[in-house]
Amino acid sequence: MLQEFDIWKLLAGLGIFMFGMFLMEESIRKLSGRAFKRLIREYTTGKIKSILSGVFVTSILQSSSAVSLMVLAFVGAGIMTMENAIGVILGSNLGTTVTAWIVATIGFKVNIESFALPLIGSGGLGIIFLGKSEKYSNISKLLVGFGFLFMGLDYMKSSVEGFTSQFDLTTLPDYGILAYLGIGILLTAIMQSSSATMAIILTTLNAGIIAFDAAAAMVIGANVGTTVTILLGAIGAVQVKKRVAYSHFAFNLTTGIVALILLPVLTFVVLRVFDASEDAVVGLALFHTLFNFIGVVVFFPFIHLFANLLTKVFPDRKTELTLFISNTTPEVAEAGITAIRQESLHLVENVLRHNLSLLNIDQKLVFSNYDQNMPKRLRKGHSPVYIYEHLKLLQAEILTFAAKVQTHEQSTAESDELNRYLHATRMALHSAKSFKDIKHDFDEFENADNVFLNEQYTQFRKRLVETYLKIDKLIAENEHDKTKDILTILKMLKEDDKLFVSLTTQAINSKQLEDLNVSTAIIVNRAFVQSSRQILLAIRELVLTTEESDQFEKIQEISEMLMENE
Repeated sequence: MLQEFDIWKLLAGLGIFMFGMFLMEESIRKLSGRAFKRLIREYTTGKIKSILSGVFVTSILQSSSAVSLMVLAFVGAGIMTMENAIGVILGSNLGTTVTAWIVATIGFKVNIESFALPLIGSGGLGIIFLGKSEKYSNISKLLVGFGFLFMGLDYMKSSVEGFTSQFDLTTLPDYGILAYLGIGILLTAIMQSSSATMAIILTTLNAGIIAFDAAAAMVIGANVGTTVTILLGAIGAVQVKKRVAYSHFAFNLTTGIVALILLPVLTFVVLRVFDASEDAVVGLALFHTLFNFIGVVVFFPFIHLFANLLTKVFPDRKTELTLFISNTTPEVAEAGITAIRQESLHLVENVLRHNLSLLNIDQKLVFSNYDQNMPKRLRKGHSPVYIYEHLKLLQAEILTFAAKVQTHEQSTAESDELNRYLHATRMALHSAKSFKDIKHDFDEFENADNVFLNEQYTQFRKRLVETYLKIDKLIAENEHDKTKDILTILKMLKEDDKLFVSLTTQAINSKQLEDLNVSTAIIVNRAFVQSSRQILLAIRELVLTTEESDQFEKIQEISEMLMENE
């Protein structure tokens, strides 16, 4: 009997089905992603609207995970409240039942080959001949995905046909409803797709391998299992992501428990009241929608209480980014301005750390006070993107505090001093951004097959360490001629810049560089030098007095004139 069961055909069918789902989700998201994001953002001003938006968007996208990610982004940005986010998640669970209806009503009712092959053929030709147009390419992928969806289903159906023709349902052991519930959870957790699990359940039900109540229990399990993906994504995540993940889990778990308790009643309603006993696959799709709808009805009155509970369980933890202004009152201008200067130096140091991390340089090689003035959450284990975002938040807190200081009385000298410090924070952040924008170029240099680019990557790292060692010494030493130090560093940057241009010219003449690499190398070097100059300008504003800064400007002008005349 087992010889009639083609396991490889079943697995191939499952793979084709899941690939079809992937193509459909990807193409629909690219075709209408912005429109759906706008819909979720603008039409979630109330609980009922939120639920309806979740139903509509998920029924089109056929991916509750994609909708959950949109919700997460909007809640994190403060565009959507937690209550409305829960509403969208409730609706997304109802919207995702559309897959079962499509498979049950079309997949088991029509000649799949006559339906799927034209879709795959026309879509495949469209990808080849219309691939230059993003719009038509995605439409073609949608057709191919839809075709693969049903072709995979057909493979799964045919793989068990020979087996079921000789199969006696009475010989199957009665494992019990809870066992089938566990199988549904396990399958969905492994495949990361409740739609794929639904396809398997509908196929086995249609073939008569399992009874309706067992299939219904597996569907309930699939509903709970689909939360595994988002729960795994919430491990170690920010608090708002945990709230969204656990709201999804709590809703699906509660709905599953209610559906399991009411299973005999729901089965009776589907098979007898709606008379679906003659068409079990449609009956199962109806059961899937019915118990999710009941879950929404049960959960709806408690959305507000649940949102408050999640906020208490996962409260916002404000990252303490500031070291000085948080302990200073803005009412006293002199104290406030001094605190802003110290905080701006703190920002400069963290920008230096950020830039070093982009070139994978150990900060201990540069800083004499490594890890002392850096917030714990920014020290280790975080990506440069994460650190850059927190640099922007730190600058924002400095600017906010400065605005409060400016509302109080201050002298002209104090006002000028404050403006210089704020200019320093802008220059410091510009330095971080200039460096961040060429991070991918540095990565290409490091991994390139070109020897010259490999060598220059090493030289960029060496130049950065040498520059930042001098800057660290400049900041750390109090009694020193800082004007001379800054000018010395600027002179070194110019010399390094000239050397790079000279080496690049030699590489071009010796055919070591292609035209595209030449352009990239020049741009990267310019941004590198600009970033270093920007951080020096920030330091100049913070460590020199107004008089020293004016003298610096004059000396620099004279120096540049002399260099031009050479």
